[in-house]
Amino acid sequence: MRKFVTLLTAAALSIGMLAGCSGKAETDAAAAANNIASAAETETEKAHGASEAAEGPVEIKSLKIAFSPYADADQIITATEPMEELIKSSLMEKGYKVDDIDMTVGTSYTAVGEALSAGSADIGFISGGNYVLFSEDCDVLLTALRYAINKDSTDPRDWNDGTIEENTRDMSTYYRCIILAGPTPKGQELISKVNSGEDLTWEELNSATWSVLGPTSASGYIYPCLWLQDKYGKGISDLEHVVQSDSHTTSVARLAAGQADIMVSYGHIRIKNATIWESDFGGTAPMVEQTGVIGVTDGIYNDMIAYSKTSDLMQDEDFRKALGEAFIEMSETEEGKEIISVFSQVGYTWGKDSDYDKEREAQKLLKSLEE
Repeated sequence: MRKFVTLLTAAALSIGMLAGCSGKAETDAAAAANNIASAAETETEKAHGASEAAEGPVEIKSLKIAFSPYADADQIITATEPMEELIKSSLMEKGYKVDDIDMTVGTSYTAVGEALSAGSADIGFISGGNYVLFSEDCDVLLTALRYAINKDSTDPRDWNDGTIEENTRDMSTYYRCIILAGPTPKGQELISKVNSGEDLTWEELNSATWSVLGPTSASGYIYPCLWLQDKYGKGISDLEHVVQSDSHTTSVARLAAGQADIMVSYGHIRIKNATIWESDFGGTAPMVEQTGVIGVTDGIYNDMIAYSKTSDLMQDEDFRKALGEAFIEMSETEEGKEIISVFSQVGYTWGKDSDYDKEREAQKLLKSLEE
């Protein structure tokens, strides 16, 4: 009996040892398999990394940017020259190597819209009015931000308090257009009448010489036209003495020189030009003393950076996103802010087509007025 128990104990120990060996073998095999798999994954990652390093960033031969003539071409070209390297550097960080950025200033607002439509410009800095006209062939990338100004009343007398408008620190997505009279006898006559609380007549306005921009400019044409329609049932095409300027700066120069009695522009036009009114444009006294607001329009949604739908480059949604981010990031730097100040812009936010539905309504009304 004792022998039987001993044999059973020996057998049990043998089975336990066998089981233990088997378990260890399985554990060792599993560990080896895991090590092999891990090594394989590491090699795959290395190969992938090496492949990515070999491929490098996506190379783009040229990015073509067109600027609307917000100011003189030379002024814009000088101000935006540092933009090329800033945008290149930012895009490189995002995986895009741009060999060349070709920046041009359009001869008119319409010319930039046409360039976007044809795909000869990849992106363009344009007004809302210009965008609506060409929106079949371009789309909104970013909407510009501006600092609001301290005068926002639709009563022109509130603008004629003897002080030049000032920027605030508040960001704004809209601005107003002003109808600004100058130092000519006719201009001063109109200012005096407005400041005395009298309404201007169509005959008085029609006898003045107006400086306007092309018909796609929101503050240089469209909204002043709507203002005339609202007040007098007339449009700019009904005025007898109109000269078309190629930029707001040219209109300011004409106003100072007495070549125009009235000009139309964005509400912060005097902020930009008060310091050079006499030195550059020949004004004979400070701008605030020689000019006065005689009309104020409804709010106008800010300008934008639009991209061409017909540009092969801009078909890439990932690149569009990277480009938009590059401009936003640039505008948040001191150097970037200095660059885009030539456009009276202080930053960018993502935009969308529906933001400009009011512009479409304005264009539709304008078209009916001009037919």
